[in-house]
Amino acid sequence: MIPKNYSAKFTEFSKNKLFQSLDQPLQVFIQNTGESYGLTFQELNQLTEIAVDYHMWNEPSIEEKWNQIEPLFLSKNGSKKKAILGKIKQDWVSLKENPSTYENNAPKVKSIVRKVKNHTEDHDIFGLCPVASEKTVCCNLKTIDAIQGCGLGCSYCSIQTFYEDGAIGIEANLSEKLDNIKLDPNKNYHIGSGQSSDSLAMGNRNGVLDAQLDFARKNPNIILEFKTKSKNIDYFLSVALPPNIMVCWSINPQTIINNEEHFTASLDQRLNAARQLSNKGVIVGFHFHPIVYYEGFEKDYTEVVQTILSTFSSNEIGMISLGTLTFIKPAIKSLRSLGIPSKVLQIPMVNAAGKFSYSMEIKEKIFSTVWNAFTPWHDNVFFYFCMEDEKLWNSVMGKCYNSNDEFEDALFSSVTGKMTSQYASLSG
Repeated sequence: MIPKNYSAKFTEFSKNKLFQSLDQPLQVFIQNTGESYGLTFQELNQLTEIAVDYHMWNEPSIEEKWNQIEPLFLSKNGSKKKAILGKIKQDWVSLKENPSTYENNAPKVKSIVRKVKNHTEDHDIFGLCPVASEKTVCCNLKTIDAIQGCGLGCSYCSIQTFYEDGAIGIEANLSEKLDNIKLDPNKNYHIGSGQSSDSLAMGNRNGVLDAQLDFARKNPNIILEFKTKSKNIDYFLSVALPPNIMVCWSINPQTIINNEEHFTASLDQRLNAARQLSNKGVIVGFHFHPIVYYEGFEKDYTEVVQTILSTFSSNEIGMISLGTLTFIKPAIKSLRSLGIPSKVLQIPMVNAAGKFSYSMEIKEKIFSTVWNAFTPWHDNVFFYFCMEDEKLWNSVMGKCYNSNDEFEDALFSSVTGKMTSQYASLSG
């Protein structure tokens, strides 16, 4: 029996921002279904989340799904609602547990114009990697937030959960702030500037690249990593660079770039940019992150690896990392609220050290595909997994570090060894 005050309760639920993001016909459908079956707040919430997911995944709408399922069940002691919701959830879970499918025609996503502003406030720009965790094997990366916010439009990006105003902030006095960072001269540091934004997308605006290059020159005990999905290397090609910098590209097959990494450089453009900087003597690297589980992933990722193997020598590569889709709850909420066409939430959402990701079985499959394709370089390039459990390391690579400090030391030693050799060969 439907409560007499159900209409008032639904009015309260309808204030839900995710519900309000749905098209009007779907809102009406959920309201009518809620009133017909007396759906609870929890059931309305779940139906709304599934409705948004189906829209993002380009699946038939929740209304179509409901209308297909409803005739299959006869009403008996109020069990019909439970049966329909159970089947809806079962089908939704099944989609998440199986590989995603991408059509040849990528969805069109409207570019979001983001205001660019200068940051003059007195705030910290140096710290630990924002995803560092004692629950996973971690490289102890330190970060410089030279720019905060990104306009490249990757569907899975967690940066959007860091900065609420949506603007891109560029440090106005970065050089001064970098000079104030106190590093232990007897310790080695791996520092990255691509965690709060793309390192190269904004170029040398406000002198941010100059400031970071000077910082690297003044601190020979660091590796300064610029991480990017852009092709914007012109400034680096035009100036002298210190030997202790490394430029790394996030890499994915063109299928994922087309569908999930909107407004970024193509795979060919990224690899060509890496090739040009490598020709200049810069050590480069690649982050296969996130590796996505979709139909045809084995072929696509293997082809990307083969292209890299044929384009570079192992001596030119500082490191290669592997990672996958991993979300915190605020990021999931934010992605659903945006509602852009994307398959990145079409994953099992298994708890992974307090975050949500693929199951261990799927991870072993996708990581092994990339790792095994790189077999010719296993002994000559530093490989690691980002934010993963030691179980995955041992299962796929057959080894793991005893501590994060040991991991950090091994990475630094391997990469600086490449830098020294490359610099010596160019100088000679």
